[in-house]
Amino acid sequence: MPESPRRKPWVTPLLLAAVAAIFALSMALAPRPAGDGQEAFAGTDSVVTEMLADNGVTPWFEPLFEPGSGEVESGLFALQAGLGGGLLGYALGNLRGRHQQRREDQDAAASREPAA
Repeated sequence: MPESPRRKPWVTPLLLAAVAAIFALSMALAPRPAGDGQEAFAGTDSVVTEMLADNGVTPWFEPLFEPGSGEVESGLFALQAGLGGGLLGYALGNLRGRHQQRREDQDAAASREPAA
């Protein structure tokens, strides 16, 4: 079996620093709320809905379910993100396991063949 290339020890810290820099930059460049009662990070759905309502556009349909508060809405969104992440992780892990099993089967078959 061919040896895997050596991992460079500086890659992981460099990637973590890049993620931290992107996060800090996004917080530093975030728009500030105009008034006291406004949220700093309003969702695009609510901003667009307000813009359309100001222009006289009426919605085509009403939502089937509206959460009672922003906390419930955030919790449901977090639950949705967690379930999606879990499903994605399961699928990727399953694909990786299949790939490794195929590689092991090929290696076993190659070791059984007589050398010419």
